[in-house]
Amino acid sequence: MPFELIRPGTNIDFIGKRYLCAGISVAILLAGLLAIPLRGVRLGIDFAGGTEVQIQFVEGSEIDAGAIRRVADDCGIVDASVVRFGELGSRDYLIRFRAGAAGDETEAKQGCPLEAEDVQKLAAARAVLEGSDDGSNLQVQRLGLALTNAVGPLEIQRVEFVGPRVGSDLRRAAVYSLGVASLLILVYIGFRFSARFAPGAVVALFHDMLITAGIFVIMGWQFDLTVLAALLTIMGYSLNDTIVIYDRIRENLSLHTKYDLIDVLNRSVNQTLSRTVLTGGTTFFSCIGLMILGGPVVQPFAIAMAIGIVIGTFSSIYVAAPILLYLERRTGTARA
Repeated sequence: MPFELIRPGTNIDFIGKRYLCAGISVAILLAGLLAIPLRGVRLGIDFAGGTEVQIQFVEGSEIDAGAIRRVADDCGIVDASVVRFGELGSRDYLIRFRAGAAGDETEAKQGCPLEAEDVQKLAAARAVLEGSDDGSNLQVQRLGLALTNAVGPLEIQRVEFVGPRVGSDLRRAAVYSLGVASLLILVYIGFRFSARFAPGAVVALFHDMLITAGIFVIMGWQFDLTVLAALLTIMGYSLNDTIVIYDRIRENLSLHTKYDLIDVLNRSVNQTLSRTVLTGGTTFFSCIGLMILGGPVVQPFAIAMAIGIVIGTFSSIYVAAPILLYLERRTGTARA
């Protein structure tokens, strides 16, 4: 016997609250749009271009993320992101800063904790790299020397540079991938069900991505490739939830041809409610676990997924199903 979290025979009027829920969705979308000129969109180095440096301090160093951030700021690197890389107590840190966030060497000399010999090393490196480097290597070298003096000996494990042109290409590829995925989903839903089912599923997907992105803008969180991966995952999750409800709607439409369509939609949502709560609940709490224990590298993905699971479940009921109701009434196949 299957496990039923929701008592069979439950009859909640979900569709009757469609206008209220549509108003909530519109309000969040408008808030996200208004936040763009007010707060701006924080793009990670994957999209805006920048530098990511992974460093490892030697044992015995007194390590403090705040001290690392202050040294970076003193060296002219504005708004640097400093996160611990690995488990609690790890001596590895990731330092990220956007392209153009680092000042030149003259600006950094005044507050940057460099010794005289460090300045000479940088001058020699500048002479070697002059004309063949955009200054990123010098910035990393300057930061490494300053951190060694202020915090402790370290080793630079990895350095990654993303130019603004690469960031632009990534933004274009991200939009392209989302568009192609939506088009293929439209074709799949139209083939599996009917043409009237497909628009609701696609609108629900865009609804989920736009609201998730809007919340990120409102909260001032950063967009990077990890968040993009979460948005694509949300598309798959939301589509799966929508298909389950659509499949039950199709079955009930063939069994209860004399029922009002609103009754059929409510019946279908209630019949799949136990599955929705179990699937969404287990996935949501898994994301909460990743948010708490996964560390700063995984947290953006987990946050986006947690938001997307809630919004995806919401849209399957209050976006996809009402749009199907509207289209069925427009074609005259459903009772008003």
